[in-house]
Amino acid sequence: MASVKKISITSGKSKHSVVALRQSFQIKSELEQYNFKARICLGLADEDYEEHIPEELYPRRFGINLNLDACISRNFVDYINTRQIGNQKLQNSRVAREYGTQHLVTHNLMIEKSFPLGELNKVFCSQWLNDQQVAFGTKCNKFVVQDVASGRRFQIPSLKSSAHSKPPENPCGIHAMEINPSQTMLVTGAKNSNDVAVYRLPTLDPMCVGEGAHYDWIFDIKWLDDQFFVSGSRDTKLALWRVKDNEIYQNNEENLPKYYMMHPLTIKTCKSADKVRALLFNDHCHELVALSLNGYLHLWDVGTFRQKTSRKLGFCQENVCLAQQQERGIYVVGSRAHTLIFDNRTLRLIKSIPSSQERVSIRSLSFRGDLLTIGTGIGEIHFYDFRASDYLKQMDSNRQAFLSASKSWVYPDELIFQEYLMNWEHNTAIYTHCYDTSGTRLFAAGGPLPASLQGSYAGIWQ
Repeated sequence: MASVKKISITSGKSKHSVVALRQSFQIKSELEQYNFKARICLGLADEDYEEHIPEELYPRRFGINLNLDACISRNFVDYINTRQIGNQKLQNSRVAREYGTQHLVTHNLMIEKSFPLGELNKVFCSQWLNDQQVAFGTKCNKFVVQDVASGRRFQIPSLKSSAHSKPPENPCGIHAMEINPSQTMLVTGAKNSNDVAVYRLPTLDPMCVGEGAHYDWIFDIKWLDDQFFVSGSRDTKLALWRVKDNEIYQNNEENLPKYYMMHPLTIKTCKSADKVRALLFNDHCHELVALSLNGYLHLWDVGTFRQKTSRKLGFCQENVCLAQQQERGIYVVGSRAHTLIFDNRTLRLIKSIPSSQERVSIRSLSFRGDLLTIGTGIGEIHFYDFRASDYLKQMDSNRQAFLSASKSWVYPDELIFQEYLMNWEHNTAIYTHCYDTSGTRLFAAGGPLPASLQGSYAGIWQ
């Protein structure tokens, strides 16, 4: 048995007794940890133990330079044990971001908790504000904060534009909501669905309204840094904005929070585009990517705010969502029945992933590590593992692992009810989803897929 002795360490006036192992038994890697345990079980000294093992199992003792990464265990329990003894200083190991999500989904541990939203119509966008609250925007132009613990719901007043701003002919609510990198501001749609509104976090105090850039619905918004953001609209235009804290407030109405009006720095038309549907910002390449409904990807240089190139997609039906994985250098586009993967340098199609079911109508996409989460128009949330190049499977089974949302609430209009619900079973479309910081809770929301149906759905999987 290895000898152990106690030594006392003095730190100021306090003394702590700790257990120290002999210098020769210090564990410097996962491989040596296993050898150390075996040495204790065999009751062998250092020199005796080395005679019982081949060189390839103990390379450091024999001066052999091997790739120890190939010998390191990927077991989660082993990782926790080695982290406790300080091996992370020598081996840069970490838990994959998608580990918690993947484990819960494959083991069928995710349980749905739905939230009744009353007569709210279709949730289009959402963001976690903190560990307990989620903000979302609806087609009926409501900005709502949902407490996922208590179930309480709070409506935040939408910010009015000035008298100079003209709303679109057919308003269509709030489609976008984004938080800046420092988590100090949130930008979303204003009362006019062609203007933007900025709120201060965490209080959600109004800061400003951006107007004068678009004459049609704003479909997406993306922050470039803590002050600049870009909005993309149905009118095929992109607008660059800057939020300043030192602006003079111009709203002097009594008993109302004060906020100022701002105008875009520049407005550009996206060439070859028909309705800019989604945006994303690649901070590694300093590029802005725009997806248009006519099936094009457009690259923009954010430094000059000029369009660089456009690429026609292979599938042009219902291209409404966009995501990226910067470490792999890919952009992902969701269409009616395919998930398209593009190289972010050349925009060439790398792979087309067919949906597991026909006409699932992909409505939302997000990455967590190498795990792609797919919100569909049939009320299911699918998961695609890029390391395995396959959809997640249930543990000890070859069946696909997915989450199935409960039915959305539908407004009981008599004519629409007779037309759709009597002879057709409606599905819930997952228009938006987002993970909390731990990746173990997934907020998903949406409503019925047909445009003429009014209804809503919101729930959290945990």
